Amino acid sequence: MNRRYIISLSGIAALGLAMVSSNAMAQQKSLKEQLAGIWTLVSSETTAPNGTKQQPMGVNPKGILMLDAGGRYASMITSADRPKFKSRNRAEITTEEFAAAAKGAIAQYGTWSVNETDKTLVRRADGALIPNTEGTESQNAVALSGDELKITGSPSPVSGGGTNVVVYRRAK
Repeated sequence: MNRRYIISLSGIAALGLAMVSSNAMAQQKSLKEQLAGIWTLVSSETTAPNGTKQQPMGVNPKGILMLDAGGRYASMITSADRPKFKSRNRAEITTEEFAAAAKGAIAQYGTWSVNETDKTLVRRADGALIPNTEGTESQNAVALSGDELKITGSPSPVSGGGTNVVVYRRAK
């Protein structure tokens, strides 16, 4: 083989590798792009400071997390065994019935962003079922594995000082 031919082949190979590598980089999405979408709840568990694990919303909680690309979110988690009201008429619901139903639900909406470096999800609650969380900000570690999203919350007064781990699956 002559020298010119070898140099040409080397140049073509180098160009090909550069294109493959730049193409792979272009396909890699930011964490925010990967999180945007609708997620359904798989599990919710709290680990107390003493190591005791609890499922505050029961064994089979239900829930959804919606993160839109524009930075708005809505979230709701309910206990699967919340008591039903005796009446469908809202005016006839007793204070006790409403309190029992509210204790088995967590709901909020607001804005969200991510810290790409720390791989954290930051949510600012504009409205919530628990009024004390309105206007607050939570920062939670996130881990993505395929269509599974794991959100780990640091110890908080809401969880009695325990660490919350909530797992979602991307809605199909």
